Amino acid sequence: MSAYFATLSEALKKAGIFQPCLLLDRDRLDSNIALVKARLDPGLAVRLVDKSLACLPLLSHIGKALGTDRFMTFHPPISEAVLKAFPDADLLYGKPMPVGAARAMLSKGEVDRTRICWLIDTRERLAEYGSLAAELDVDLRIAFEIDVGLHRGGFPDPAALSQALKGLSAHKRLRCEGVMAYEAHAPHIPGLFGGPARALTRASERAATFVACLGAGERGILNIGGSKTALLHRGGMANEVSMGSAFVLPRDFDTPGLDGFQPAAFIATPILKVVEPMLPGPPAVSRLLRALGRFPRKGCYLYGGKWMAEPAFPRGMTTNGLLGLSSNQQFMGLPSDAVARPGDYAFLRPTQSEAVLQQLGPIAVLSGGKIVDRWPVLPMM
Repeated sequence: MSAYFATLSEALKKAGIFQPCLLLDRDRLDSNIALVKARLDPGLAVRLVDKSLACLPLLSHIGKALGTDRFMTFHPPISEAVLKAFPDADLLYGKPMPVGAARAMLSKGEVDRTRICWLIDTRERLAEYGSLAAELDVDLRIAFEIDVGLHRGGFPDPAALSQALKGLSAHKRLRCEGVMAYEAHAPHIPGLFGGPARALTRASERAATFVACLGAGERGILNIGGSKTALLHRGGMANEVSMGSAFVLPRDFDTPGLDGFQPAAFIATPILKVVEPMLPGPPAVSRLLRALGRFPRKGCYLYGGKWMAEPAFPRGMTTNGLLGLSSNQQFMGLPSDAVARPGDYAFLRPTQSEAVLQQLGPIAVLSGGKIVDRWPVLPMM
């Protein structure tokens, strides 16, 4: 057994965890945090993405290490929990919220509206939020979503943003804090079209043309980037970058911008059965498919399954399309020489951290080869 996964298995057994759980390696997490501190442009602050790190102790651990109280938020129940847990938190919405959702949240007396910055993507939404601020007789902070190449929405060009800024004078209770740009497309641009580096430069240059439209008092939040690109920014218009998934490095974030980071989160689950797999129907069918290399000679059934995750251990473990996926007992193919027994643990690496971190109850926190804590997670989206 891989020495690393053997350590994880022993820690889970000693902690009495014999059901699926999300395991967080805090030592690897700290190593990733150290890389962020070492590589981040000194002119940039980090805004932590709460949906990707939906656990208050996890957000607190990273926030203290980086000295940041800025959060990018996406879901009112999580926003409210973050506001309550972090008295100095400054929240920027990472997507435009329906005005009804904002009204419902702001109508709660315990929500500190002064620490929330709402995202505006169209002139129509600007008018809606202007009306909401007047209706509730409150001042609201807003930032404008700008399109720097992702084409997922937001103001399409500086002229459109300028028109919106002119219209802002009609909404006396709204205060512009700045802009939010997102360039998640950049790492995926093929060389034929300039490649990732050129796409990132273009996005930053384009963002600067939007920022030029802002007044001197409207530049408090100049946000760009995500986990895949945040550490690649040097200079430019931004004063902060957003990061979340990079700290635990799920599979989809194995990109050059995060070279040297280590996976810090795994789904751990007991192996229920180790079998010579057979398909329903005549045994000859299974034998034929094995001979053709279409069906494994050895396999196992896991406690649970159908997660957004890829097999990590036992080595060579794979899903199988002939038997499909199951959220109850998922079959996994194994190499013929795999050493696996019922009661052993299988490990899967999440493909993303958002949602996955919240699926399995309190997170089992590993440090020094032992489970040292269980961290509660925030509500699902």
